[in-house]
Amino acid sequence: MAEHEQELSEAQREHWQRTYGEHPGMYGEEPSEAAVHAAAVFRTAGAREVLELGAGHGRDTLFFAREGFSVLAADFSAAGLEQLRRAAGAQGVSGRIMTVSHDAREPLPLADASTDAVFAHMLLCMALSTQEIRALVAEVRRVLRPGGAFVYTVRHTGDAHYRDGIGHGDDIWEHGGFAVHFFPRELVDDLADGWDLREVHACEEGALPRRLWRITQTVPDR
Repeated sequence: MAEHEQELSEAQREHWQRTYGEHPGMYGEEPSEAAVHAAAVFRTAGAREVLELGAGHGRDTLFFAREGFSVLAADFSAAGLEQLRRAAGAQGVSGRIMTVSHDAREPLPLADASTDAVFAHMLLCMALSTQEIRALVAEVRRVLRPGGAFVYTVRHTGDAHYRDGIGHGDDIWEHGGFAVHFFPRELVDDLADGWDLREVHACEEGALPRRLWRITQTVPDR
């Protein structure tokens, strides 16, 4: 990893850890619209096990568990995962949730073809280089079973914060302490190479609003 990328990565880790510590449950208790969509996709595909990347304090993890899925929740913030575990206990779904501390730049801690579905709400558009994003999607492909579904969201280059704030190159811009990799459509298509691309849906979230694409793609059946 280049020195600047390493420094940005560490700064973002510290920023998220501090943010979750200062603002417990910062995204609320209701699931994201993307998670509601993903649950329907996963259920239709017959999925039982879900890997969530960038689970944070767990609003979507908890929703998947309440919907009957077994969830492995991964995040690099220990503070976020601790909040998730406490909430899981309070909601009585601890038995359907496991957590793992994981940096998205590292290989996924799962065997090949070992899970049914993967969900990532705005994780791929964190401060990851294009090369790191491609490597992460390859890892998702590796751990999914044939026919497995991957639903993810990213902020795109039509977002109001694109080209605003501190530029780090590679379409990464930092605003208010949060670094975001804004996706051009070409990157979405590139990441779907070798997959069955089911949907690229434009949507919005939050008060700004953040402008997102919600992507659904599946591993072809052998």
